[in-house]
Amino acid sequence: MRRVAVVIVTYNSADVLQGCLDSLPSGAAGVELAAVVVADNASKDDSTALAERAGLPVTVVQVGRNAGYAAAINAGIAALDLDRLDGVYVLNPDCRLRPGAVAPLLDCLERPGLGIVVPYMVNPDGTLQPSLRRMPTVGRAVAEAVVGGALAGRMGTVGELVTDPRDYARPGAFAWATGAALMLSPRMIREVGAWDESFLLYSEETDYCLRAADLGWATWYEPASVIEHIGGASGIDPVLASLLVVNKVRLFRRRHGPVRGTAYYVAVLAGEAVRALAGRRTSRASVVALLRPSRRMTALPQ
Repeated sequence: MRRVAVVIVTYNSADVLQGCLDSLPSGAAGVELAAVVVADNASKDDSTALAERAGLPVTVVQVGRNAGYAAAINAGIAALDLDRLDGVYVLNPDCRLRPGAVAPLLDCLERPGLGIVVPYMVNPDGTLQPSLRRMPTVGRAVAEAVVGGALAGRMGTVGELVTDPRDYARPGAFAWATGAALMLSPRMIREVGAWDESFLLYSEETDYCLRAADLGWATWYEPASVIEHIGGASGIDPVLASLLVVNKVRLFRRRHGPVRGTAYYVAVLAGEAVRALAGRRTSRASVVALLRPSRRMTALPQ
């Protein structure tokens, strides 16, 4: 029987973690749930105590500080014996697996060249939660600045965010996907190495998927696997929204150099400025963060 390990990153996640843990046995039907690692970023609530009494093969790994998503994933994976696993499922604590959700992802990992597999993601009400992304480019940043990400995503391949429901009806390869739920090949993990902890939160999954692609590993979408994601705070918390925007500019500049990086920065800044003028407070915070590079956020909210 195929063996899967689950790595769940927590930070004051007690209000959502139980639902995630409760969904694992049915979600892993047909495969062996070999290990569940809860990598905790110094939670001040009952997250770790809840995990320890979950009745599952749970190992709690204390990161020791609020070090970010990438650092916790690295700590969680380090606690696993990759040689004895067929897949490592990285999850946010606010995800709930639908019954039988794991097996289709492992099926995909058996295909040559597939290193990361992602599920069909839905909101708590069952509606589609767009989770797939195309390659970040200056042109796509300009398009999203002009018409917005949701509309650009419906205009063929104009936008980075994939929003057309028809694109979610069939499996396929994409540049990257949200880091809330990623099934990783153990072999790919060894080749790509550690997640980049400098991002702290947001863009770490983009970086990881693109680094995997650099080595020939594709990110694959499999709609036969369904997961519910309650959703994060980036859309309503100005600090987190700013961190998301700043980090995607940092990553683009790192991969493409100063000239294209500056063009991308200007396009993103213009888009956030337009939305700020329209009254969006998260965009106002993003504009401030983009205009003050010396003050870029280097730590998560405590």
